[in-house]
Amino acid sequence: MASYNIAVIIGSLRKESYNRRLANALIKLAPENLKLEIVEIGDLPLFNQDEEKSPVLAVSTFKAKIKIADAVLFVTPEYNRSTSGVLKNAIDTGSRPYGESIWLHKPAAIAGTSTGAMSSALAQQHLRNVLTSLDMPTLPQPDVFIHFTEGLIAFDGTVNNEGTGKFLRGFLDKFDKLIERNR
Repeated sequence: MASYNIAVIIGSLRKESYNRRLANALIKLAPENLKLEIVEIGDLPLFNQDEEKSPVLAVSTFKAKIKIADAVLFVTPEYNRSTSGVLKNAIDTGSRPYGESIWLHKPAAIAGTSTGAMSSALAQQHLRNVLTSLDMPTLPQPDVFIHFTEGLIAFDGTVNNEGTGKFLRGFLDKFDKLIERNR
């Protein structure tokens, strides 16, 4: 079984965000061959095309980490029925300059959690549209719209519900297969 390095991008900057908890859970639950590592996006400046030819260190570091990853796992909250501005900024930053996208052909998966009734379903749909335009083969199923309740996932990523843990392990297994198919 091949081993893969997965860049995990969390669309929330909040230190104790529910989506950071979900990302930590996915890291803990991942099979041995998937090495998940969070790539922080909080230091990225707002994308400015005037500066794309001479990027600051935070941009260069971010792009280098994504380039060496075999795949990307996006963990997104839902803000106003879409993705967060910080996540969209990271995606735009990585897609430029034109013709030098770090995302091209990189397998992707999406997960998210929220306390809302629809969780992050609409944000994920918007994100899927963006990833399609970047030519990223994206895991179509299962949808990971976790309705977050306090105690479901601890700060360290421990999942306190057996069914949720089993579901997330199945999601990671399917992601592994997508990566293998797209090597």
